[in-house]
Amino acid sequence: MNLIDTADAYALGANEELIAEALHPYADNVTVATKVGVARPSPAEWVPLGHPAYLRQQAEPALRRLRVDRIDLLQLHRIDPAYPLADQTGALKQLKDEGKVRHVGLSEVGVDELRQAAEITPIATVQNMYNLATRGHEAVVDHAAEHGIAFLPFFPIAAGTHAGPGSPLAEVAAEIGVTPAQASPAWLLRRSPTVIPIPGTSSIAHLEENTAALSIKLTDDQYDRLSAAALVMSAAG
Repeated sequence: MNLIDTADAYALGANEELIAEALHPYADNVTVATKVGVARPSPAEWVPLGHPAYLRQQAEPALRRLRVDRIDLLQLHRIDPAYPLADQTGALKQLKDEGKVRHVGLSEVGVDELRQAAEITPIATVQNMYNLATRGHEAVVDHAAEHGIAFLPFFPIAAGTHAGPGSPLAEVAAEIGVTPAQASPAWLLRRSPTVIPIPGTSSIAHLEENTAALSIKLTDDQYDRLSAAALVMSAAG
C-alpha cells in the first residue's frame, strides 16, 4: 500500500496528524492525498465550502499537519454550488503554481465537471463513490481511463443483499476461495486500468484482507457474471 487518502475534515485535521505520526518521514514511493472544501460545524454535518480563499487557507494547516512542504495530491472534497467551479479549481491551481501542491483532484463529480476543471489545470484524480452495487459513475470511470486520470472509488467494498449468502458475489468468492469483501475490489481492479480502490479499515486483519484482493484474478466469466448481476442490483436499489 503506497497511497494514503485523508482530508482536513476527517476529525478536523487529526487524521492528517495521525498519518504524519505513523509515516513521517515518508518513503519516496508513498503518496499522501488530502482534501479541502468541506466544513464541519458539528460531528454530523458535512457542508461544502468552496470559497477560493478558504480553500487556499485550508491547505496551509494541512501542510503543517502532514509535515510536508508540498502536498502530493490535493483534492476538492465537494463542489460548492455557491461558487463557480472555475474559481474553486483555480484556487487549487494557484496552490500548485506556488509549489504547495503537486497534483490536483476532484471528488463526487461528473464528466462535464471534469472537463471544465481540466480547462483550468490538469486533473490527476477523481474520487467518487463507486462499487459493484453503486454504479452511477460508469461514464466517469470510462472518461478517467480514456484520459489517464486515476479513479479512486470510495466505499469500494459494497455490502448488502448482493454480497450476502447465495448472491453472485458470494458464489464467485467461493469459487476462488476468498471472501466477498475481497472479490468486490478484485472486480473494481479489473473494471478499469486507472481504478485505485481506497478501502477504509480499523484493524490489521481487515487491512490484510483488503490487501489480499490485489492478487485475485477473476476469469472472464466471473467478471461478466458479477457485472451483470451488479447492474440488476444497482437498478433495483
